[in-house]
Amino acid sequence: MNEWLPQTQNEYERKGLGGRVGWGERPAMVVVDFAKAFTDPQVSIGTDYSSELSATARLLQAFRAGGFPVVFMTVAYKADLSDAGTFIKKVPSLSVLVQGSELVEIDERIKPVAGEEVVTKKFASAFFGTPVAENLKAQGVDTVVLAGCTTSGCIRASAIDSMQYEFRTIVVEEAVGDRAAGPHEANLFDIDSKYADVVSLESALKALSDRTVQAAE
Repeated sequence: MNEWLPQTQNEYERKGLGGRVGWGERPAMVVVDFAKAFTDPQVSIGTDYSSELSATARLLQAFRAGGFPVVFMTVAYKADLSDAGTFIKKVPSLSVLVQGSELVEIDERIKPVAGEEVVTKKFASAFFGTPVAENLKAQGVDTVVLAGCTTSGCIRASAIDSMQYEFRTIVVEEAVGDRAAGPHEANLFDIDSKYADVVSLESALKALSDRTVQAAE
């Protein structure tokens, strides 16, 4: 356990942070940036997310069994990077994410099935400059479940925006990852304290199973 965590938890609890939002009745899964550029450690911006992809695959199976919406996010830019803004200045390695490249395709281990949308974004949040929030609300979604990478970047940004769009927001701990343990752990703690419920894979699967049964009754 991180040395800072117990004291910080106590301080946050004393100040009234870390409440629970819980699950609503109709969840959707948003898979953030598990494209080949990020999941292949041989690529400059990539990391080995084998464990997180395995957890994501189990979540996808549960969402599909329940007939709940699934959306995949990827990042892709024009060849001249004219649509990358100042993001490309902070993270030059994003330059590999060019429209039409195999690197912006979703990892084969969790590839979308028929009816599942792949949405392109330009920046960190799955919701910024995309139709994702509007489309999910049109489908009656009240809960967004996040998987993907990175915890400190696009997952964090997506969790904040999801909350701001008034979705109950769930981050599945085993299904999100980062390039280093420190940013991953610190951001999971902070997300759980302020923006979303960070839950275990098994508890998420149980919640989905319960809602699948209810939907069938």
